[in-house]
Amino acid sequence: MQNTVFPKAGVPWDQLHRVMVDARKDDSNWHDGKMAMSSYVVDDELLRVGHEAYGMFLVENALYSGEMAKKRKVGFASLTMFQDEILKMALEILNAPEGAGGQITTGGTESVLLAVLGAREWARKHRPDIKQPRILLPRTAHPAFNKGAHYFGLKVTRIPQRADDCKADVVAMEASLADDVIMVVGSAPCYPFGVIDPIRELAAMAAKRGVWFHVDACVGGYVAPFVKKLGYPVTDFDLGVPGVWSVSADLHKYGYAPKNISTLLVRDAALKEHFTFAFDDWPYGSYTTPTVGGSRTGGALAGAWATLKFLGEDGYLKAAKQIMDVRAKLYDGFKSIGGFQVRGAPDIGLVNFGSNAFDIGAVADGMGARGWAVARAREPAGMHIALNPVHAKAIDQYVNDMGAVVGAVKAGKIASSGQAAVYAG
Repeated sequence: MQNTVFPKAGVPWDQLHRVMVDARKDDSNWHDGKMAMSSYVVDDELLRVGHEAYGMFLVENALYSGEMAKKRKVGFASLTMFQDEILKMALEILNAPEGAGGQITTGGTESVLLAVLGAREWARKHRPDIKQPRILLPRTAHPAFNKGAHYFGLKVTRIPQRADDCKADVVAMEASLADDVIMVVGSAPCYPFGVIDPIRELAAMAAKRGVWFHVDACVGGYVAPFVKKLGYPVTDFDLGVPGVWSVSADLHKYGYAPKNISTLLVRDAALKEHFTFAFDDWPYGSYTTPTVGGSRTGGALAGAWATLKFLGEDGYLKAAKQIMDVRAKLYDGFKSIGGFQVRGAPDIGLVNFGSNAFDIGAVADGMGARGWAVARAREPAGMHIALNPVHAKAIDQYVNDMGAVVGAVKAGKIASSGQAAVYAG
């Protein structure tokens, strides 16, 4: 062993802490609201709650929690309680019918993977005549569905979104709804444009064929209900809509819980059997997991439970109002600067915007040079921002800097670098 990076003797924490603080000096500044994506933050008080709750259960293993642990009377009753209450709160928020159920996962991708797996296994049991199953979804749907299809041997058909409002094209999707389709998908909202697809129409279309219909509300699931309650026109999308079989919704996005935690909710708890893995031919004993992963920290469960309880409905309504107020200031800024176009009519805080009057790529570069972590959109070229309450402290400066940068771009002082739009590294 050479011990060039791995130390021979342990390094004291105070030295490690200094290295870690220095290592993050060039990180994107989410705390001051200068990051356009990825970090969903309410305030320092909630961060403290999440940090402490997570740390309390850092070592406890969530593998030993939930229904199986409860039946066998082993594991961590605390984590089982957190999990049960998180799911009950989630089902309430998303208008689940009697008999609905759910599963906690490590993130939106795992929630989507389990939904895809569930649809495949359901079809194998109820539609064994289908030799090459297919998923039907709008082109704006998350790439995780293709990832799931890749893992589980399915085909995918993506239908271009409507040009006028960027929503799923129900007519075109129905034209492609053949007998080999085992799952239809709608987004609430789609990430590229922040618009909620016509879920009622899509669900009714899928119901005619008896097809598993999934709503990907990973982004909007824990904010759209509260935005709607504030009086904004948010279309119905949850388990209360007839024909919706499952909904994915991330607690670590607009649920404001510490990463990594998401929920997959199903209209009928019995549907969980289709994505649960059970294996009994092992010397140690039986092995059953309803998720892709096995061991995982109990900290995520504790952090999410504490977040939901600490904020309560009033806290989520307050956060939703902050988001919509920030969005209003952003829109006012677009009007005062001039030349901007918002793509579609975003339902919550995800906003995709561009311009026919100036080079939006150059604007993105200019904002990046001023310390803003910029998200870019590709088709059409634009910028993208996922607004959350922490942006309230930065929106005025953002609009001011945007105005200055647009002026510089128009004057030919800033040219686009041609940097590509990338969702993940």
